Amino acid sequence: MFDIKWIRDNAQTFDDGLRRRGLEPQADRIIALDEKRRALLTSLQEAQSQRNAASKDIGKAKAAKDDTTATRLMTEVAALKQTIATGEEEERRLDAEIRDVLSVIPNTPRTDVPFGKDETGNVEVRKIGTPATFGFAPKQHFEIGEALGLMDFEAAQKISGARFVVLKGALARLERAIASFMLDLHTGEFGYTEVNPPLLVKDPAAYGTGNLPKFAEDLFKTTNDFWLIPTAEISLTNLVRDQIIDEAQLPMRMTAWTPCFRSEAGAAGRDTRGMIRQHQFSKVELVSVVTPEMALEEHERMTSCAEEVLKRLGLPFRTMLLCTGDMGFASQKTYDIEVWLPGQNTYREISSCSVCGEFQARRMDARYRPKDGGKPIYVNTLNGSGLAVGRTLVAVLENYQQADGSVVVPEALRPYMGGLAQIQKV
Repeated sequence: MFDIKWIRDNAQTFDDGLRRRGLEPQADRIIALDEKRRALLTSLQEAQSQRNAASKDIGKAKAAKDDTTATRLMTEVAALKQTIATGEEEERRLDAEIRDVLSVIPNTPRTDVPFGKDETGNVEVRKIGTPATFGFAPKQHFEIGEALGLMDFEAAQKISGARFVVLKGALARLERAIASFMLDLHTGEFGYTEVNPPLLVKDPAAYGTGNLPKFAEDLFKTTNDFWLIPTAEISLTNLVRDQIIDEAQLPMRMTAWTPCFRSEAGAAGRDTRGMIRQHQFSKVELVSVVTPEMALEEHERMTSCAEEVLKRLGLPFRTMLLCTGDMGFASQKTYDIEVWLPGQNTYREISSCSVCGEFQARRMDARYRPKDGGKPIYVNTLNGSGLAVGRTLVAVLENYQQADGSVVVPEALRPYMGGLAQIQKV
């Protein structure tokens, strides 16, 4: 969400940011609506002043027994009352129109974000690890899991339909082990506070992070007006909603392992097999709340925390700086971390780490009180996957597969697997 005053004062910068997103300029339209609203407010104030003055004069006329003047003034007051009521209704309509326009405009990218129309414009920042060479044709994760007898898409289809999976035995435990390992790393070494947040949220929470109203079709909604979270980012970020916190509390770093639910409305025909794109999956989320001065450094830090998970697991990956046309709605700048999947012979996204500036904070009215005094300032928010648990399971299966169909358990996960070093067919 943008401050209209900032748009008035920085119209060219605002429109340039939208153009870099591939969008049409909006400043003139927004400013015109705001000027109309401000002119209306001025006329309402004048009408209210006239009404107040006329009301006083009615008392004077009555005291002077001037019934003619009193009647005329009462007629004027009645007309002004109707004018004010009509104007206030128009003010509410204009407020709603301005809010609706602003609520679907994405954040503008930072100047250091490369310009591009889609993922082909993304820039590789670094590449870590060398993909393993297999003495056989590596299989995809679903082939490995099904052959082990521990990954069942057919059963999930009967229960819930497409884009679901049932994990059993060692694979179910492996997914839990991966999540526990991530949480222990982020809380024990990187200073994140573990949170167990709600999975169902109301409209204001989803609006606060920018998921509503623009992306309603991507979410699942209950019949009693809850939204299932597509990511714990919504719940964690909204913990500072409608608050003024002390600067001494910043940075706030939170992490959560939760199920996530996405309709995948625009994913028809994409990743129809396997666990890459599901309606239900689990993810370890990272959220930071910081001052504006901390934001860019925190972005680099958060990305490195997510990368460290892959380093500890021995999984090759690359980190990409997303271009303007591939960034998320609320983001100013985003790094995607892509893990190597030998079964697909390509890198696939496993984490997305974004700095959002004050974009979400304005929607949530989340501010902090500067330590040296002064009026409250909007916080800056960041979010990232640390990591997507299901996709990490996919990466482990494909990178640690053996010729006999078994899967070696990475050293870092063995303590969470009761010492199990290899997963065999059941």
